[in-house]
Amino acid sequence: PVPVESPDDGRPAWNSKLEYILAQVGFSVGLGNVWRFPYLCQKNGGGAYLVPYLILLLLIGIPLFFLELAVGQKIRRGSIGVWNYVCPHLGGVGVSSLMVCGFVGLYYNVIIGWSIFYFFQSFQHPLPWSDCPIRRNGTQAVVEPECEKSSATTYFWYRETLNITSTIAESGGLNWKMTVSLLVAWIIVCMAVIKGIQSSGKVMYFSSLFPYVVLLCFLVRGIFLRGALDGVAHMFTPKLEIMLEPQVWREAATQVFFALGLGFGGVIAFSSYNKQDNNCHFDAVLVSFINFVTSVLATLVVFAVLGFKANIMNEKCVIENAEKILGYLNSNVLSHDLVPPHVNFSHLSTTDYAEMYGVIKTVKEGAFAQLGLEPCLLEDELNKAVQGTGLAFIAFTEAMTHFPASPFWSVMFFFMLINLGLGSMIGTMTGITTPILDTFKIRKEVLTVGCCIIAFFCGLLFVQRSGNYFVTMFDDYSAGLPLTIVVILENVSVAWIYGTKRFMQDLEDMLGFRPYRIYFYLWKYVSPFCLLILISATVIEMAISPPGYNAWVQEVAQERFQSYPPWALAMCFALIVVAMLPLPLVFIARHFNLLSDGSNKLSVSYRKGCMMKDMSNLEEQDEARFILGKNPPGETPAPRPPQRAYLGPVTANANPNTLSPNSCYGTGYQTAATPESD
Repeated sequence: PVPVESPDDGRPAWNSKLEYILAQVGFSVGLGNVWRFPYLCQKNGGGAYLVPYLILLLLIGIPLFFLELAVGQKIRRGSIGVWNYVCPHLGGVGVSSLMVCGFVGLYYNVIIGWSIFYFFQSFQHPLPWSDCPIRRNGTQAVVEPECEKSSATTYFWYRETLNITSTIAESGGLNWKMTVSLLVAWIIVCMAVIKGIQSSGKVMYFSSLFPYVVLLCFLVRGIFLRGALDGVAHMFTPKLEIMLEPQVWREAATQVFFALGLGFGGVIAFSSYNKQDNNCHFDAVLVSFINFVTSVLATLVVFAVLGFKANIMNEKCVIENAEKILGYLNSNVLSHDLVPPHVNFSHLSTTDYAEMYGVIKTVKEGAFAQLGLEPCLLEDELNKAVQGTGLAFIAFTEAMTHFPASPFWSVMFFFMLINLGLGSMIGTMTGITTPILDTFKIRKEVLTVGCCIIAFFCGLLFVQRSGNYFVTMFDDYSAGLPLTIVVILENVSVAWIYGTKRFMQDLEDMLGFRPYRIYFYLWKYVSPFCLLILISATVIEMAISPPGYNAWVQEVAQERFQSYPPWALAMCFALIVVAMLPLPLVFIARHFNLLSDGSNKLSVSYRKGCMMKDMSNLEEQDEARFILGKNPPGETPAPRPPQRAYLGPVTANANPNTLSPNSCYGTGYQTAATPESD
């Protein structure tokens, strides 16, 4: 289709409001909603975790999401152009945002590659991870020892999929299966974003809606599974005492922060293609609400499946320990008098086993430890917290092996993960390409293909046999602290440098209605304060937690924590430094006039790749009128419609319409109507 162009600046626009909302939902709703939120909910007090999450969503999430949507829509540029206009000295915010997008995109697409591999492996019956492989040793057939010590799904993940090494220092060479999967993932992403929003908008109709179909199917199927309600009840049983711990609030704030995609630049890039009068406040509330509901829906599905899995594992535990007891009874290690008369070993229930276990433990108090019996409590199975890849590729896959028609559900699940990841990757790639397109004369197709090729070759780091450890490293260090600093600088540049009163006035001019007064206080005081606490907590957490990773030790078939070697430790901190380096560099360069502030120039034209003339080529009087909204001496000013200016709390000397050309925000939001180029 022919790109829809705004009549005033030629910038591509969304074909419909639905397309735009689906793009924002697809970007914000990602893999974290499926495997991060349920884990935090289980870890931090069950249903009680929803209380701090909702509070922080209102105090941090929605206001900052609204702020990013508004600046993108008003200035109609990507992250670099937006922050150059708001405050040229903080122009490095946009560059840091772009670099974080690059780091995250590198390893995020690897996870999509894993999902693609599992997707194609799911077209088998039985599923390839349902049983341990059998090895022939001469005439004898033995179960693979590594698999026997762990489980079939764990073995398939670590050995068949990743073929992982025991340390990060041991590369092991490229894993060709994961390399091909990564290549396929980048080809899909490239095809989805190659035409900009004209292609990604269409892809979003499917990639954003299909996961909800799968989640609803899983929920309906899950609640009818035996033991599913045990998992749901465990999830929603509030542990109020845990809710009072500071760690819970820190993790809730971090989850809110990343759930909405704040600081990545994707939110700003998507909103920059909106019409000027679009109601971005409604969009912010709607997308935030959809994100929260999706997290709760995914958590219900996860806990229904984990409740089913916990019951299966608990019954398996009862059977194994009952066989041990029978052996002890037959060898006269235990007396038959210890077994209650109503117990039937052929149909042993968990209740009967618990009663028998209690009797034996009481009578054999001194020698009980030598018997090696386990209590087999359902609560213990439910309390085994799993997150990240462990939830999707181990816990979920194990549960699905017990589903009727397990290949069908496996195909649906991993196709859902691919779509969730694709929606987030489209937003991430848009956060990279839009600022570059706004700054340089490059064709979208050439830029997109070039970025994908470079990213694929850089991503080979993650598909060597030790690649999973680097995925963990990038996830821990490349985004957390840099993104938090980026967002607080975004908040400060708008609320304190540009001015909250001026920003509120611009919002009223743009939206046609007065934003709620509470946003004034949230942007100016509450959000910066919360973000400062979050940064402090993150730095303290990094300082007291030993930097390391969980390595898979093949000999014992278990994960063990290992500290990073010196070179890997240097790499961890290099990720943080490189991501934040543009902030001081741009500030210093602009302070000493070593770098043009970029605020008096138009971006590259979207019309057929041509360049529109720079602001520097305009007549001086035209430039003053264009940037500052002023008319030359003697010229009659254009009539302006009456406005109900909201200037925030009343102060004696407030004059929001005074712009100083020498101030940091002298070329700020007054330039919102600038012709944009492509």
